[in-house]
Amino acid sequence: MSSGSGNVVTERPAGHTAGRRSSGELIRHWRQHRRLSQLELSVEVEVSTRHLSFIETGRAVPSRDMVLRLAEYLEVPLRERNRMLLAAGHAPAYNESRLDAPELDAVMSAMRQILVGHGPYPAVIVDRAWNIVDATPSIALFTEGVAPELLTDPLNAYRVSLHPEGMAPRIVNLPQWRAHLLHRLRRQAAITADPLVQELYDEVSGYPGGEPPNAAGPGAPAIPLGIRFGGEVLSFVSTVATFGTAVDITVAEISIESFYPADKRTSRILHDLHGD
Repeated sequence: MSSGSGNVVTERPAGHTAGRRSSGELIRHWRQHRRLSQLELSVEVEVSTRHLSFIETGRAVPSRDMVLRLAEYLEVPLRERNRMLLAAGHAPAYNESRLDAPELDAVMSAMRQILVGHGPYPAVIVDRAWNIVDATPSIALFTEGVAPELLTDPLNAYRVSLHPEGMAPRIVNLPQWRAHLLHRLRRQAAITADPLVQELYDEVSGYPGGEPPNAAGPGAPAIPLGIRFGGEVLSFVSTVATFGTAVDITVAEISIESFYPADKRTSRILHDLHGD
């Protein structure tokens, strides 16, 4: 037996794998993905470099506590933490509930209350791959004229936004807005190493849209979405909110993007459409 900082591990022949990749290979992948040396990581999690090297090469199997400690520091997504635990021979630590599961009733109720309170402005609830789970009625402002095949399940916010038969022809600042969305998606793919997100990025980055300007515009506090609707140009800024303390994979991967009027004229038009 070998140990490091009180975490017992079992010696195992090098090259042993659990599933497609061993726990050590997964830990090494995430360490390198975060651009950390073995020394840097070992100092942060308070284990010896030798001990970490043994884990990564498969000469030692990490304890459950060690896997979770490393995953926490490396900011590994919950879905991948379960994979690391399974590869090390431990039970998963995080549930992955269906959106309609009773245990998520309170979560979904809270998110839908946010949608109701956000009216008359557009907002969407999306999963990790930006498939729309629910939305405010005013999202119809965005989907007007979108090709029917883009509005079938799973309805994807990025495809609807950037596809040439989606919202793209109505977005007056398409190069700028496209660059913003692609930057956000590319960053998500880099942080999560999620193949679904990477596949989505590879797809939508191939849609036409032009080169963005160098700046948002004189005095602009944020990049706006400018979209034509009924002979008018509506202007929005958006926020993305997530659950910061989620311990369920589904809850951790869900978010709300809320759009707010970027000017008084847009606000007035939306309130008029809502009958306020």
